[in-house]
Formats: sequence, C-alpha cells, structure tokens
Amino acid sequence: MGNKIKVYLATAMLVLGTVVLAMEVTDFNITTQPVWSPSALVDNNTIGHIAGNTTEIFDEEGSLISKMCRYVNNGDEIIKNDGRHFKISKVDGNKATAKMLGVDKDYLAWVDYFSNLNEVPVAAKKNENRPVAIYQTHTDESYVPTDGKESEPFNGGILNVGQRFAKELEKRGVNVIYSDNKHDPHDNNAYMRSRRTATDLMKKNPVAIFDIHRDGIPDANYYREEVSNKNVAQLRLVIGNQNPKMKANKDFAKRLMAKVNEQHPELVKEIFIGKGDYNQDLLSTAILVEAGTHTNKRERAEEGIALLADAVPAVLGVGEQAAGKGAGGGGTTTGEGAGNAGWSTLAWVIGAVLVGGGAFLLISTGSLKGSSEKISGLGKEMTSFMAPVQKILSKQSTKKENEKNDETDKGK
Repeated sequence: MGNKIKVYLATAMLVLGTVVLAMEVTDFNITTQPVWSPSALVDNNTIGHIAGNTTEIFDEEGSLISKMCRYVNNGDEIIKNDGRHFKISKVDGNKATAKMLGVDKDYLAWVDYFSNLNEVPVAAKKNENRPVAIYQTHTDESYVPTDGKESEPFNGGILNVGQRFAKELEKRGVNVIYSDNKHDPHDNNAYMRSRRTATDLMKKNPVAIFDIHRDGIPDANYYREEVSNKNVAQLRLVIGNQNPKMKANKDFAKRLMAKVNEQHPELVKEIFIGKGDYNQDLLSTAILVEAGTHTNKRERAEEGIALLADAVPAVLGVGEQAAGKGAGGGGTTTGEGAGNAGWSTLAWVIGAVLVGGGAFLLISTGSLKGSSEKISGLGKEMTSFMAPVQKILSKQSTKKENEKNDETDKGK
C-alpha cells in the first residue's frame, strides 16, 4: 500500500472519529443530535411492517412464542408479559428458534412493585411539567377493515391512533406534544427522515418520546383480545439494540409493560429487542409501540392505545400522578440503567476511538508487527516525556516534606 493512500485513509478515519466524538459527547442524558447519526452508515433499520411478511418464532420445544412482520436476527430478544425471556439462536427464512434464558427478574420486580403499591408516593416534581412527545415514523400505515387499504401514503390510519393516544394522555392531565409530520415513503430511510421530527420534539425537553406503529401480519386474531371489557388490538413494545441508551430504553419498556398489564392484563403482549436504533439514542425513555396489525380494525388499535395512556402518568410521574392523584402515582423515572445511559454513550465513544486508533496504526505501519513496535515506541516516548515532570514533582514533594519537618521541630 502506497504511503499516500495510507495517509489519505488515516486522515479520513481521524476526521470520521472526530465527527462521531463531537456528536456523541453532547449531553449524557438527553441528546438533541442533528438528523444525521453514525448509525446511518449501516442498515440498522431494515424495512419492517411490509404487510404479509410474517416471521414466526418458536422455542426449542417447537411452541410458538411470537410472530411479527419484521426480519429477525440471532441475538434478538423477547420478553413476554409473564416474564419469560428468550434469545433468538437460529433463523431459517421466516422461521426462527429462540432459547429461553429464564425469567427476567427486573421485569418481575416491577410487576411486584406496581401490584403492591397501595399508597401514592411523593410526586416526581422534576418531571411534572415536562411533556410526552408522540410521532409516527411510518405515516402510511393503515388498517384494512377500517381504512380500506393497508397503506395510505402521507395519511395512514396510524395517524388517528397516534392522535387518540395524545388525546387520552391529555385527559389524564399530561402535557403532550404531538407531531403528524409525514416521513413517506415506507423505506429504509424513513427513520432518517423521522429523526428530524424526533430531534425537533427533543427541543421541548420531553420526559418520554413514543413512535407509534402497527404490525403487518395477516393474522388479525393474534392481536385481537378483550381487555378490561373492551375489544382491543394488543400492543408490542420494541427496543433497538444498536444504540448506547438501549439498557435504559429496555428498562423503561419493562416498567411500562409491568404497569399497564397490572391495570389492563394482557394489553401488552411482549417486548421485542432487535436490530436497529429507531432514533432511541436521543432519549433514555424513547420507545416504539406497535398497535395491532393491518388486518385489525383501527378502532381496536385506538382502544388499545387509549388503555396504554392509563399507565404512562404513573410510570413517568406526569399529569394526574405528578399532582398526587390516582393509585400508584409519583412516577418511577429512575429505573435501572437510566442513570447510566451517559456512561454507556461514553463507553461507545471510547470503544470507537480505540478501534479507530488500532486501525490507524495498522494502516500507517502496514503490519501488526509494525503497530506493536509503534505502540512500544510510543510508550518509551511517553516515559521520556514524563521524566522531567516526574523529577519536578519529586522535588516539590521533597520540599514540602522538609518544610513540614521544620515546622514540627519549631513546635517542639
């Protein structure tokens, strides 16, 4: 490899690393980033919800765990509403096998917390005036029985579902910022376009941000259920595993599923953690909600999302709950991992710098041996560089010690 090419490649990597560092280390807890994201360099948000494209997931005994209109990958996870935790271990076309990891103890702890909460705790004052943000990435998604088609570009029935969610939250005293911005077409770049909307919503300092979708499996019965004496389309919560706030996002999903199912059993079917970021790197309490599927009536999806609104104030400490009204108020905004989101982001950046630095050395020296020698030489240079500093520090330490001894002698 020519020296000029090495220099060009090394320079390009250095520039890219600087850009990523500048973008990521902006705010450890709430990151209002530009529309571009480092995740855009790879296809993290594969097109989902193309009606009829069903993937079925089974456990190792052959029992159906879940089915969804999306591609799944080895390592994707599912947490069922009874606490069973699975990880996908094999994918064969539209069929996947998942290994049971046991029960998710954190989720069950939240279930126990909400079911035994008999009095209203102190309100989460820091969140009571912060809004809940709502938008829809796939604004074409529709419900065939009600809307007449599965997709209506720029005017899908999913907008009605998002609006119903906003209205129900407002009824409960929650400050809501709702966006009906359009992000069509329904392609891999939809999340890039909706990122602009999410970033604008972030300027209002929301306590949480919801991206509302619907699934696309043909089986309407899979989501059709009677919950709290209402015919509803059940919900799924989705978390992207390729963002530095994933742990906090997942904890928020666990809290939300635990609370809403305590109030309205079986409303949320499961949490799916899969490939993607879904713009959830913007906030530790960002979440994607799927309300039924395209073969459900839209009214059922609206009824389901309306019941979800019952749980949001208690989980986030907003609206009626922030005012100390209603059972289970006060909020649980500091879940496990929420406070560590910034450090996770920093870890990602450090990891990227280390990888980039290693690649830089490899390219600039042309071999692993050369890289090793370079690192060794750098260590020697640093030792030589620090020697004068260490000498000065040693003299200062000796001087302070002598002065201390002199004062001691005078005191005697």
